[in-house]
Amino acid sequence: MRRRELGRTGGTGGTAVAGLMAGVCACLALAAGGCTDGRSAVADDARPADPVPALHRAAEALVEAGSSKARTSMEMATGGTRVTIHGEGVYDYTRQRGELRVRLPRDPAGHSARAPITELLAPGALFMKNRGAGVPADKWVRVETAGLSDGNLVTGGATDPFAAAEVLRGARSATYVGRDEVGGTAVRHYRGTADLTLAARHASEGGRQALAAAKGFASPEVPFEVFLDEAGRVRKVEHRFSFFGGRDRGTVAVASTTLLYDFGTPVDVRLPKRADIYAGKIAEQ
Repeated sequence: MRRRELGRTGGTGGTAVAGLMAGVCACLALAAGGCTDGRSAVADDARPADPVPALHRAAEALVEAGSSKARTSMEMATGGTRVTIHGEGVYDYTRQRGELRVRLPRDPAGHSARAPITELLAPGALFMKNRGAGVPADKWVRVETAGLSDGNLVTGGATDPFAAAEVLRGARSATYVGRDEVGGTAVRHYRGTADLTLAARHASEGGRQALAAAKGFASPEVPFEVFLDEAGRVRKVEHRFSFFGGRDRGTVAVASTTLLYDFGTPVDVRLPKRADIYAGKIAEQ
């Protein structure tokens, strides 16, 4: 059975991020108008005594895997209106670098908001190309993730895949739901709540500052659902965030889904040269 597959402030970069999120909020406002391995079924379905340690190790399991392809989906809801941002790309867990092409939602008339934004993810930084808002098409905008009030979990329109796994380091409690399947791979399904403060405390050196800066949410408690394969790797993880700042300063609910597959795929993410990074003023949107 295949089920439920998918289918970031400081300086100039801070203005760029604010513009991106403003564009998303504008969209919201406008729109408001099997096989067995010889073990018994009982053994397969046995509930782990405590699933939390496995969740805490999930990020390390990705590092051991080396790399993967990724698909992301971020749904934002406010005032009864929902918009969804999709991303797709690759990630190198050993270097904590990734590349995603992020597609913004269509406008109410059904037209694409703009061409996909290319995002490069790296420890401490987010780079965006085809940002718009007066940024030349051949230039990148750099954002320091330690200055983002969401730790780059929401701002870029896609949750950094490794950060998504590192949030699980903050799991205080979890429930084993049962066996499932994601993309043809047998997985174990868990449901629980993570504390971002605890996650930051135990995160890798590359992600610690970003997660520690994630104080812009309405609550540090993040409900999640995660699907781990037999090697303990994240195959699919869903987080639910909420933060203030929607229309009329209301609460924006964000459902972020990250799907990881094709582990070991070749990844070569090269960060922009200084000359290719835009240093001018970003137009307000």
